[in-house]
Amino acid sequence: MATGISLKGLPRVLKWLLAGLMFIIGLAVGALGIKLATVGGTWFFALMGLVMIVASALIARNRRSGIALYALAFIVALIWSVSDAGWDFWPLFSRLFTFGVLAFLCAIIWPFLSVSPHAKKGPAFGLAAVIAVVLLASLGGMFKTHTLVSADEEVPVKPVTAGEQQKNWTHWGNTTHGDRFAALDQINKQNVDKLQVAWVAHTGDIPVSNGSGAEDQNTPLQVGDTLFVCTPYSKVLALDVDSGKEKWRYDSKATAPNWQRCRGLGYYEESQKVTTAENNSAPAACPRRLFLPTTDARLIAINADTGKPCADFGDKGVVDLSVGMGEIKPGYYQQTSTPLVAGNVVVLGGRVADNFSTDEPPGVVRAYDVHTGKLAWAWDPGNPNITGLPPEGQTYTRGTPNVWSAMSYDAKLNLVYLPTGNATPDFWAGERTALDDKYSSSIVAVDATTGKVRWHYQTTHHDLWDFDLPSQPLLTDLPDGKGGTTPVLVQTSKQGMIFMLNRETGEPVAKVEERPVPAGNVKGERYSPTQPYSVGMPMIGNETLKESDMWGATPIDLLLCRIQFKEMRHQGIFTPPGEDRSLQYPGSLGGMNWGSVSVDPNNSLMFVNDMRLGLANYMVPRAKVAKDASGIEMGIVPMEGTPYGAMRERFLSPLGIPCQKPPFGTMSAVDLKSGKIVWQVPVGTVEDTGPLGIRMHMPIPIGMPTLGASMTTQSGLLFFAGTQDFYLRAFDTATGKEVWKDRLPVGSQSGPMTYVSPKTGKQYIIINAGGARQSPDRGDYIIAYALPDAQK
Repeated sequence: MATGISLKGLPRVLKWLLAGLMFIIGLAVGALGIKLATVGGTWFFALMGLVMIVASALIARNRRSGIALYALAFIVALIWSVSDAGWDFWPLFSRLFTFGVLAFLCAIIWPFLSVSPHAKKGPAFGLAAVIAVVLLASLGGMFKTHTLVSADEEVPVKPVTAGEQQKNWTHWGNTTHGDRFAALDQINKQNVDKLQVAWVAHTGDIPVSNGSGAEDQNTPLQVGDTLFVCTPYSKVLALDVDSGKEKWRYDSKATAPNWQRCRGLGYYEESQKVTTAENNSAPAACPRRLFLPTTDARLIAINADTGKPCADFGDKGVVDLSVGMGEIKPGYYQQTSTPLVAGNVVVLGGRVADNFSTDEPPGVVRAYDVHTGKLAWAWDPGNPNITGLPPEGQTYTRGTPNVWSAMSYDAKLNLVYLPTGNATPDFWAGERTALDDKYSSSIVAVDATTGKVRWHYQTTHHDLWDFDLPSQPLLTDLPDGKGGTTPVLVQTSKQGMIFMLNRETGEPVAKVEERPVPAGNVKGERYSPTQPYSVGMPMIGNETLKESDMWGATPIDLLLCRIQFKEMRHQGIFTPPGEDRSLQYPGSLGGMNWGSVSVDPNNSLMFVNDMRLGLANYMVPRAKVAKDASGIEMGIVPMEGTPYGAMRERFLSPLGIPCQKPPFGTMSAVDLKSGKIVWQVPVGTVEDTGPLGIRMHMPIPIGMPTLGASMTTQSGLLFFAGTQDFYLRAFDTATGKEVWKDRLPVGSQSGPMTYVSPKTGKQYIIINAGGARQSPDRGDYIIAYALPDAQK
């Protein structure tokens, strides 16, 4: 029965707006809440939706009791949200903001529903003002960086002395140790805000964003007055370090149907000391040579001074990497990561097109003489007896674990460190051999002279998750507390773990535990009863998810993510694949990926960027796998030669947002001495992306998935561009505070590098900008930053 109150004008409009919104939202929340409850989730949303529907009906009939009922429900929602999500900003925002807007409207309408014409409006409007302030503060909080771990100690900055100043950047990771650390301090915390673009060059090689996987992920090299750059389509440019002016260009004429990229070049010069073998070669025609790995499986030696192929290397400068490999279908085997120059050999692995069949190209790692291109040694994970070319009529073992990421080299120990993948395919391993299981997802240390295995350490047993090791091992010397140091290798992994080993022996330096993990029930598969957990180092972004960890921009997509989560099986990091839909978190992209880490060796601080993306998957019986199944990253992969295909889907809301709570990507500083996180901050905003792929054009620092390398300088600065927004950023290595950023024309997946010009004495920061992973915007930019002359 109506009250007889007759609202007019704005109060009438606001009343119907409130009643309508509350009914629509309540209906959606209630219906989805009932669905959630039926799959084992919380009953809160079902009850909240029911209360909102009743309250909206009362409000529509001008009943104050409807507002009172909603007020009570809102108080319950506050209490429930804190108990469900804690005090984290983003989870609370998604649970309460929409309900808070309705509470604001309720406070505004309250006095107009009084039967008394003299009802006081002040208290209700005062409450509405308080709610409005809280809502505005919440909106403001969206633009604030919510640090996950704050630094509590100062980190000293050691000045660079003239004798230790870096002269050249000659390897992908600056050195063969993969440290990405530059002993330079002309650009420092005090003047980094003065950085400006010094010059811009163009490669003329734009990676086309058409689903083929073409991406610019290059970190240039610098030697003397020349910068060397490779492009996604296997071209090389030499540029003047002070102007960006092109000196020469080489086009390998490489062709490939997919995965076109070049992360880096190898470099060798005759003045380098050779510690691995006696050099009996004649004087080289190319005293300084670059090694270009192509997308169509060639290794090309190029004269660094002229841009011409080195005639004394291989066949007129070219080594055919398909020799001994057997059948290679187009796009099934190619080079994507940098070749490793280790003494007088250049070492290469190769990317294999996982998940198409068990009969994939071999995962062999090979070393070639830097002068002649002659095969020096081969490591075949499936046949240790093959150490050179396979016998006549044979090939290297097909389908074996490969090394697609970058390798590291310790000249003193004469060891090359190989981060291996797993034998193909990724999600079915019932037919893998004992040697496949022995060397997959492992760090393998081989003698740089012979290729013989000295030691190996496995980070995932019988890998069913595509947890191959994606990053270059970091080699650093860790203070032992007794005045000496321990030579350690630090390996990041897709499963969000960090392993620290003695790089001489392979024994863990940071504690690793073998823990029981769940077994699956796929017929014909076998399962490792335990997996290694690196508990002596921090785990990043790999917690076992709960329903309360689900997130959404609104209560609706929050509910849809909760329902999706409850309908899947999730048993932690090593949730085994099955014929039912299961959640793998982290997913196959990581955790940590190929960008690797950078380090401040003076303070034993390591910097790790990550991505937090879950993977929903299930096994598809062979009879149900479509003949054209070919999901390179997502979709159904065929896995021919096994009883199953495999479906892979990103764990996203209908809006295309990751379903678990933010951040979705962070930068962390790890103290290698204590094994603790010093600071951790979200990295990247939604400025150039957003729900349904629509750009939000707002710098909301929610923390987005990262892909690319970072770079650290001795001045206490950390540079990084591998975000989904279009920026190069500098962070204070002591605190993680962003101290500078500059807008790029397109996104970047490349690693920053730096050098001081031998001609002008000016320090430059270089970044390639070819396009972020999820963005259609592509370019061919090489951008140099420097201080104005008066600021040097």
